[in-house]
Amino acid sequence: MNDICRSGQRASRTAFSALSALSAFSVLTLSMLACPPAQAVEQGAVITPIGVTDFGAGILPPATDYGAFGVRASYYSASTLKDGVGHSISNDFHLEVKTLALAYFYMTNVEMLGGKLGFGGVLPSIDINGNFKVPTPGGPLSISGKDSGLGDIQVIPFMLAWQMPPNLFVNSGLLIQAPTGAYSASNAFNAGVNHWTYSPFVGATYITPSGFELSTQVALNFNTVNPATQYRSGIEYRQEFAAGQHVQSWTLGLAGYAYQQISDDSGPGSGDGNRSRVFALGPAVNFFRPGMPLVSLHGYKEFGARNHAEGYHLALRASMSF
Repeated sequence: MNDICRSGQRASRTAFSALSALSAFSVLTLSMLACPPAQAVEQGAVITPIGVTDFGAGILPPATDYGAFGVRASYYSASTLKDGVGHSISNDFHLEVKTLALAYFYMTNVEMLGGKLGFGGVLPSIDINGNFKVPTPGGPLSISGKDSGLGDIQVIPFMLAWQMPPNLFVNSGLLIQAPTGAYSASNAFNAGVNHWTYSPFVGATYITPSGFELSTQVALNFNTVNPATQYRSGIEYRQEFAAGQHVQSWTLGLAGYAYQQISDDSGPGSGDGNRSRVFALGPAVNFFRPGMPLVSLHGYKEFGARNHAEGYHLALRASMSF
């Protein structure tokens, strides 16, 4: 029976990537009924969102009286699962995730280590539905489910921003994801992951005199134990990037991300460590004019997955300082 559970979870726990949310959005958990966890990080998805930023990854808002407010809507769809060697898993899998998140950032004029100090947070709302099949002694078992509501809130207790002449911008900080989203180990889909995650990050943006931009953000996820399953997901490496040309108020180019689990999972069903990876690339466009909101749109196609889903990701975000 344990072998059957693990086989099913190879097709289900790798089922989706919560690459969906603004500056920080919740991840979605895929639990296989009463079977122990298996394949990749416990819910088979990046614990904290990826595909959040593109151009301007190294630039934080300026210090203002009321701070900066942002909103991000995203849509993720996947119908392909890949195993540990990159082969597609045939189990009639399909997943759709819609996310709407509100973000707030407040930068001060307080200096620390030569940079400006700030803080922020993100409040995500998740709508998810999906289906897949699991092998059993009596034949394939079809499983479907849906969930919606508050996801795991993310707090940034501190972040620092540096501007280095002529056109280099750098930021760094710590993101903490709290288990505020709904979770049940018996549910096929959950809006929360039921554990804490601590994610230090560094971002950088360089703009040449001719207006060509290179941006990136790198982060690591350090996960605590899920008390409902006694499972601990390994350390995750996340990198987002963008390259493009500024043309008046527009920035046009390519963007994407790379995700790689760099340490093994531990706990019931962790097997050989269940490491996963996925990459994504696609067009991105930003619009910014002083006195108007910053608007960004990107669309990505995932590829190169291992123990992970491959799908499509579309995100629209807007933000403005007051």
